[in-house]
Amino acid sequence: MNTISVLLVDDHTVVRSGLKALLGTQGDIAVVGEAASGEEALEAAHEHKPAVVLMDLAMGAGMDGIEAIKLLRQWNPKQAVIVFTTYDSDADIVRAVDAGAMGYLLKDAAPEEIFAAVRGAVQGKSVMSAPVASRLFQQLRNPDEILTPREAELLSLLTEGLSNRDLGKRLFISEATVKTHLAHIYAKLGVETRAAAIATAIRREGMR
Repeated sequence: MNTISVLLVDDHTVVRSGLKALLGTQGDIAVVGEAASGEEALEAAHEHKPAVVLMDLAMGAGMDGIEAIKLLRQWNPKQAVIVFTTYDSDADIVRAVDAGAMGYLLKDAAPEEIFAAVRGAVQGKSVMSAPVASRLFQQLRNPDEILTPREAELLSLLTEGLSNRDLGKRLFISEATVKTHLAHIYAKLGVETRAAAIATAIRREGMR
């Protein structure tokens, strides 16, 4: 039986101790390291190379969980990261998923839910607490709400027929950044073309 190595990242010692004891009851899961900050998480991940990282979002001063997830995924694109936090706002969820988290658990999750998330993560499965999954479902039904302010602004400007270069000049960003924003907008709106995105923008404006 292969053992799943886990790194715990949380600035509260009590939380880490409780999680370590809980996961220790499972024969196929082993905690190989702990970290109290984003910076420590990066060092521990390099040292222990865990299969799964359980990451809190807010950890006081310094690097937060979102930034740590981004850097972990840049270093190792296959790194499985599960957010383990008390925060369940739409913005936090979307930022975590955008950063590369493949799971999002709230700290009141049942032990079985945590075990399933860790085991699922190494198989490439996304596991989320029920309240989080519900919020994501609502966001997908209402794509307005998942666009960042800059993406919403860019989408609105598309209706003026501006080129990528003109969009960049208007927003004081590079043409490459415009293309990146457009790719995110297309993905979030479920469209594949500029025309479809513009049609969606016009329809949104008409509904307001």
